[in-house]
Amino acid sequence: MANNTSKIVLNIELDENKVPEKLNWTAEDGGITNEEAKAMMLAVWDSKAKETLRIDLWTKDMPVDEMKQFFHQTLVEMSNTFQRATQDDKMTATMKDFCDYFAEKLELKEK
Repeated sequence: MANNTSKIVLNIELDENKVPEKLNWTAEDGGITNEEAKAMMLAVWDSKAKETLRIDLWTKDMPVDEMKQFFHQTLVEMSNTFQRATQDDKMTATMKDFCDYFAEKLELKEK
């Protein structure tokens, strides 16, 4: 029986105050090699403690308008993931309504 594994590597360059200056990531199975990013959110479920562990990082040169877009798009994708994981159409619709409200209040333009 073959044992397949996949690796995702995150490299974070910090300044003297441990503030991220550069974020790069590699996911060779996805065709990504040392790709630059300005922000990242990683959530891991700890099933023993029944809690979410998170790493949220962004570079100090991440523009605020892009951070707002990043949050909006992350919320939309979380809604899509919630739908695929739970098949809960009613709550997915509620989450997507919130995403629309979020975008409207931040005056985000659709692309």
